[in-house]
Amino acid sequence: MKLRELAYSRSGDKGEVSNICVFVYDPADYPKLAERLTAEVVQEHFGDLVRGPVTRYEIPAAHGLNFVLERALDGGVSMTLRVDPHGKAFQSLVLDIDL
Repeated sequence: MKLRELAYSRSGDKGEVSNICVFVYDPADYPKLAERLTAEVVQEHFGDLVRGPVTRYEIPAAHGLNFVLERALDGGVSMTLRVDPHGKAFQSLVLDIDL
């Protein structure tokens, strides 16, 4: 099952840090999300796109998880030559993870 089948995501940036939140459609799926979508899974999925640590924060009241990806935006908006300097595509990329 792909993550997108049970959750949606949002992303943002600050400098070279990408922030991705993942929220389940059905609150009953939150325990499954919290168990399977670890920082290590996200780090492995993003591979060389993220050069720093990935930290996960749980948001149980909103049935979601927040991932902070450090050194993920190749210097940030004013320095990177990437097509997507804000990392907005990261929210789609995370949803391609197999659970």
